Amino acid sequence: MGNRGMEDLIPLINKLQDAFSSIGQSCNLDLPQIAVVGGQSAGKSSVLENFVGSFAIISMFIWCKYAEFLHCKGKKFVDFDEVRSEIEAETDRITGSNKGISPIPINLRVYSPHVLNLTLIDLPGMTKVAVGDQPQDIEHQIRDMLMQFITKESCLILAVTPANTDLANSDALKIAKEVDPQG
Repeated sequence: MGNRGMEDLIPLINKLQDAFSSIGQSCNLDLPQIAVVGGQSAGKSSVLENFVGSFAIISMFIWCKYAEFLHCKGKKFVDFDEVRSEIEAETDRITGSNKGISPIPINLRVYSPHVLNLTLIDLPGMTKVAVGDQPQDIEHQIRDMLMQFITKESCLILAVTPANTDLANSDALKIAKEVDPQG
């Protein structure tokens, strides 16, 4: 199937993902995807923002038509600060204010001729210690969630490590090598 065939499938795939999310389920289609893994504050969001376009996502909204969330059907976001606030509000709604995690995805669709049609997965940062009201097993919960995505045959693992960290100490590279020893 050529590029045109894939372009025709994208709206169908988006509808399936939206349908599963609307009932609080993960879409278990084995579609090509890129999962970003790394520790908290490792730069995962910055990498994702730059992956989406040749500019950071903030500047993306200069040439983006709009963004839309599944949980806010019909509401168009044209300001990046509003998108960021909505992501934070929806995260708190789903997980509570205790900095917990949830397997329920927040679907953000960006409408722009300048954005690639990709499934990018922004996973929670790996952590070692529970903070505030987080459950004591937060490290294991996050690891289990990461493994749920990165063990799929169709998943490309993008391991992010801060530039000032010795690669020998990278949790992201460790988990990526564990899943894909040939890298």
